[in-house]
Amino acid sequence: QVQFVESGGDLVQPGGSLRVSCAVSGSAFSFYPMGWFRQAPGKQRELVATIGRGDSAIITYKASVKGRFTITRDNAKNTVYLHMNSVKPEDTAVYYCNVARDKQAWGPWGQGTQVTVSS
Repeated sequence: QVQFVESGGDLVQPGGSLRVSCAVSGSAFSFYPMGWFRQAPGKQRELVATIGRGDSAIITYKASVKGRFTITRDNAKNTVYLHMNSVKPEDTAVYYCNVARDKQAWGPWGQGTQVTVSS
């Protein structure tokens, strides 16, 4: 069964940058469309960004992060990344990756990585 291990979360000041990573187990990673989700305290988990398969992968973003966040993947390393720039306090959340189809997560959840934006 596919497993996800997120890392890279940290305390960062507003306006700062951070990169979170997700290592995915198994040999089929390159075939998975992937997504980053986040869950803030007291809120439902939400989809932040998705990246499709292949060299011309379609990429989508939640409106509030478009232009600030970039999702990338390295199929040779079975890893998906979320590059976060110009972060805001409202970006504070636990960030998770998962297989993403039709804006839904299709695999088990990992432990997530905590991102806190605060001065």
